[in-house]
This record gives sequence, structure tokens and C-alpha cells, in this order.
Amino acid sequence: MSRRLVSFLATRACTLCYHVGMRKQAVLQYTIRGVPPEVDRALRQRAFRRKMSLNQVVLDELIQATVGRTRKAIFSDLVGRWTPDAAYDKIVTMQRQIDWDKWIVT
Repeated sequence: MSRRLVSFLATRACTLCYHVGMRKQAVLQYTIRGVPPEVDRALRQRAFRRKMSLNQVVLDELIQATVGRTRKAIFSDLVGRWTPDAAYDKIVTMQRQIDWDKWIVT
């Protein structure tokens, strides 16, 4: 292999490895001018209530308005559907026990 090819492959491999596990960043950016004060106020209030950045709220609203779905899973349909399970409770109780013999302090 030529030095040039080896150098290219090494650079490409490092770049690929650097991005492993990272969220893919959006490549497009918009600048929006002339936002009415009431829209700004409503978006900032939503961001505050949701404990999210203004940018993330605007992105979520744009996705909802154009694609019609949110990017995050919503589990509200599961609320109130928990059924008691004695076997599960027993396992969790056993896991929460402290084995003091293994916590010997010297």
C-alpha cells in the first residue's frame, strides 16, 4: 500500500472511531428572524416547563408540525397499568438486602 493510502485510511479510521457512540449531529441549521413576541414567550415557557433547551423545544415543535410525530418515546399509555407481582417483589426485596459479611472494613 502506498503511504498516501495508509495515511488516508488511518485518518478515516480515527475519524470513524472518534464518532462511535456519539449522537449524530444535524447538518442543517436555520436562522429564523422576526419571531413574534407571543411565540417567543410560548416557546420559552414550554422549554422551562419541559426542562429543555429552547433549541430542542423548537426542533420538537418543527418535527411535530411537519412529520407529525415526536422523536422521543412517550410512555403515558402505560401509566396506571402496573399489576402487582409477588414473585417480582420477592426478588427485588432479596436484591436490596445488604450482605454485611462482604463489607468487612479493615
